[in-house]
Amino acid sequence: MKVWDGFVRFFHWALVLLLIGLYVSAENDMMDLHQVLAYVLMALLLTRLVWGVIGSDTAKISSLLHKPKAVLDTIKQPSRHNVGHNPAGSYMVLLFFVLLVIQLLTGLFSSDDITTEGPLSKYVSSGIADFVTEWHEVNFGILLAAIVVHILAIVAYRVKGLNLVKPMLIGKNDEIDAAEQKPVNFKPSWWAFVLFALLLVLLMNTWGELPLKALM
Repeated sequence: MKVWDGFVRFFHWALVLLLIGLYVSAENDMMDLHQVLAYVLMALLLTRLVWGVIGSDTAKISSLLHKPKAVLDTIKQPSRHNVGHNPAGSYMVLLFFVLLVIQLLTGLFSSDDITTEGPLSKYVSSGIADFVTEWHEVNFGILLAAIVVHILAIVAYRVKGLNLVKPMLIGKNDEIDAAEQKPVNFKPSWWAFVLFALLLVLLMNTWGELPLKALM
């Protein structure tokens, strides 16, 4: 049964690569690259949030909203018949969205008081910029912890016989019988890719021109 459209899968794996790149570039003081990757991530996340409103059924943010009891039940007894994210996984996705939004917003106002500053840092006082910069680092630590929990959960599900990685690679879950599920409405993913490209061009021309030139 098809469970993920092309853009959701692209978002997932592009996010993995971008977070690795952002971490490595920050740790090695490659701040021009760090800023460029941040703008790519911003375009990607904005597109995903829009797709979460107008996209395929399993991509919609509304599909991630579950009662706490359903989350606890899923943790106790994982089901093989969830189309899309199960309730526990849905909460993790929502947490990632929140942490990514915080990371990007704080990055826009961050400044190291030497060579690198976010495009909006000039609009706030140095005290606020320092506070936001500190939270930019703290939030990334929280994000890394959430990623570790996410990976451990995937491993735990795999031990229980549930492969969550394969469906995110191929878009289909061969453990689910489509005849037993309600039809899933999938929207053409190319709309999302076009929006992503437009947002990326807009961000690069607005804020990313200088760091992009520095890389070249």
